[in-house]
Amino acid sequence: MRRFSVIIEGMFVDMAKVFVAAGDGGRGAVSFRHEKYVDKGGPDGGDGGQGGNVVFIADPNLNTLVDFRYKPELKADNGSEGAKRDKHGRSGNDLLVKVPLGTVVKRDDELLADLVEPGAKVVIARGGSGGYGNAHFKSSTRQAPRIAEIGEKGEKFEATLELKILADVGLVGFPNAGKSTFLSVVSNAKPEIADYAFTTLTPNLGVADVDDQTLLIADIPGLIEGASEGKGLGDAFLRHVERTSVILHLIDVLTDDVADAYKKIRRELENYSTTLAAKPEIVALTKTDAVDDEIIAMQTETLASVTTSPVTAISSSAHRNLTEVLRRLVQVVQAEKAERLAELELDDDDNSVPTISLSQSQIDEAWTVEKIDDHFLVTGAKIEKFAARTDFGNIHGVNRLRDIMRKMGIMHELQRQGATGGSVIQIGSDAHFTLMEQ
Repeated sequence: MRRFSVIIEGMFVDMAKVFVAAGDGGRGAVSFRHEKYVDKGGPDGGDGGQGGNVVFIADPNLNTLVDFRYKPELKADNGSEGAKRDKHGRSGNDLLVKVPLGTVVKRDDELLADLVEPGAKVVIARGGSGGYGNAHFKSSTRQAPRIAEIGEKGEKFEATLELKILADVGLVGFPNAGKSTFLSVVSNAKPEIADYAFTTLTPNLGVADVDDQTLLIADIPGLIEGASEGKGLGDAFLRHVERTSVILHLIDVLTDDVADAYKKIRRELENYSTTLAAKPEIVALTKTDAVDDEIIAMQTETLASVTTSPVTAISSSAHRNLTEVLRRLVQVVQAEKAERLAELELDDDDNSVPTISLSQSQIDEAWTVEKIDDHFLVTGAKIEKFAARTDFGNIHGVNRLRDIMRKMGIMHELQRQGATGGSVIQIGSDAHFTLMEQ
């Protein structure tokens, strides 16, 4: 039987926090042509360059997040400033970051990416747009604009990286239930095996061949009662079972109360995740070479009284019923994959139903005005974008922002709510200025 394995070696790190910083956009230039025999040249200030993005790439050759413990800041390049003679600034280089397959990226509680396909690329933080130079603002009525925008800030935030192993089968059970031995026998994975609790400190992966099918099996470190609440090692590794198609629940046949042992592990799965608890399950009594058939029958009957899942008696060391269990696992995995495929096809059909919603441009154009204490807060995607690119040290730039607010109807609403010329206006989180020039 051909076998191969994927073994996680060295330091295993399955969670890390990193600070991601996309590049800022470059500042636009204010410049005027100075040519021989031309008394007053026109504006020729170029635009600033685009800030670089932070891009994550799923790499099947990686299996740990340990590198991020030593490099907790991921920063892309800033865009360069524009220059005279209509020269645009150079765009900042994207930062390409390789992560293991199965990496989940979150910002606070928001899911940004779930990288499960080899080579998948996701922009995690977007670079800021470059600011326009004054050449951009020339018009028939504005021959010598002294306006230039600063570049937009790139997105910057702390992200949580979490690695969830991609496997078909997740092995669960109390310490010493025989998970590592089972994995070492059905594949050529070489997990550490010893006769004491918590032998497995990191998940081990192995690939088992059965008939013409293969199964990727994850040996999850031993659980204890209270693991879902953070006790022992279990809480740190329960997340790895979430992606599996089926759970193989191993119970030592020599356990005094197999029903109680089964229920305790099930309780931890249910407390951790209802989705996890709902996964298909096969139960196996292990180490059955050490007892006679009467004990096996009694323990099987006891388990059958507390679960509707199929129960099989196996012995890894004696190779008893291993092929039968693997065949059952293959059947469940194939059924689960077929069901997921059918759900995806159904979702595609559902997407054909017409819905009425706002367009993205309508959403971007929307704004709100709210009076807060002694100032007025203006929010909205488009107006905040303009404010972020405004150089508030340049009166021409501020007056342009006021013109934009007038055209969007924001000025009218501010005045309706009682704003006067000296009222302080805040746009988004940073920009502060008065309604009219003082």
